[in-house]
Amino acid sequence: MTEDVLVVHGGTPLQGQIRVRGAKNLVSKAMVAALLGESPSRLFDVPRIRDVEVVSGLLELHGVKVSAGAEDGELVMDPTNVESASTDEINVHAGSSRIPILLCGPLLHRLGHAFIPDLGGCHIGPRPIDFHIGALREFGAVVDKTPEGMHLSAPNGLHGAKLELPYPSVGATEQVLLTAVRAEGVTELRNAAIEPEIIDLICILQKMGAIIKVHTDRVIEIQGVPRLYGYEHKPIPDRIEAASWAAAALATRGEIEVLGARQQDMMTFLNVYRSIGGELKITDDRVARAGVAGSEGGIKFWHPGGELKAVALETDVHPGFMTDWQQPLVVALTQARGISIMHETVYEQRLGYTEALNSMGATIQVYRDCLGGTPCRFGRRNFMHSAVIAGPSKLHAADLRIPDLRAGFAHLIAALAAEGTSRVYGVNLIKRGYEDFEAKLAALGAHVERL
Repeated sequence: MTEDVLVVHGGTPLQGQIRVRGAKNLVSKAMVAALLGESPSRLFDVPRIRDVEVVSGLLELHGVKVSAGAEDGELVMDPTNVESASTDEINVHAGSSRIPILLCGPLLHRLGHAFIPDLGGCHIGPRPIDFHIGALREFGAVVDKTPEGMHLSAPNGLHGAKLELPYPSVGATEQVLLTAVRAEGVTELRNAAIEPEIIDLICILQKMGAIIKVHTDRVIEIQGVPRLYGYEHKPIPDRIEAASWAAAALATRGEIEVLGARQQDMMTFLNVYRSIGGELKITDDRVARAGVAGSEGGIKFWHPGGELKAVALETDVHPGFMTDWQQPLVVALTQARGISIMHETVYEQRLGYTEALNSMGATIQVYRDCLGGTPCRFGRRNFMHSAVIAGPSKLHAADLRIPDLRAGFAHLIAALAAEGTSRVYGVNLIKRGYEDFEAKLAALGAHVERL
């Protein structure tokens, strides 16, 4: 579609200031959590992204009144009149998001039944829902598979369980939290994900009246309660978007200040950024408030000149290097001198975007082997999950088609760093996770236009 094409005139360093709002990977789950309450919830600093629209639609299908609050970015969700939605209505959202699976626990508590359509999301590997379904069954849910999806019921209610994940899956941990908080008895989850977004979700549930203990060694204990109430919450800032703009500053030899970015959520990324040769300056909110009225803390990222350095990296669950950070950073690594290695251990099919970078002049080779030192669960299997990047490479313009959200932003960065004019197709997919990205590009001096 012509309106889905962005023309990018590359070769200009990005310079200026932008702001990130609440984390995409938290906001949508916080909206689902509102279903569990018996009174309205208020969520602040909500980004205007496609995923928020999708979850708003799903909530409204189930009788939740979703409306804008008094403040910019404020969302009010009233779950007083939760009701069933038809299979056909829910299927309208099939393919748009993977969020419907997380509605199961809250809907089983509120209505006694739930329906999961065929799930969408980015195509970066199968991402099976076995962990989710297995956990729900342990709580007492009955799952009936049908051609259009899965119907769930809880004829005897939901009860606490002892669970251990084979892998610290973020989605499965969210599923357990959203289900266990109102299940009768105590739930113990071992090998849980402990990402900042998970901890923030726990904070929200605690505000609602939940009793949740985070122990050492990835163990979370949840004591079920009979009822929960609404919350008021400002989510953590989006550390993925912040890192994406940081990579853009490095790849284009520019300077970008990301207001709202928070140091403690990004420490692993910041260490790598400095190791490559990027520079950064952190201003926290307290310092900003002491300086100028109305100001906000953040992180300034810039290319200091000279050559960037090659690195060897492995993605991992928190506190490791986040999988969603690797695609934008690989674009910057094409400009580093020497051989860089990126070993992807979270998703098995996340390096396909490198073909487009090679078409622009990058030198990237992908391998089935576990490069980088640590064998992972994809080793000795037929997955291209390690990349070797040789640089520096002079990037030139090309026509690009966006395959998924994070790879799409990486392609956009490559087009901005390349000499000449590129056409980026499927650019609306970026709206799933990046608020007003075209306006932000304009604010940073990028030369882009819709075809």
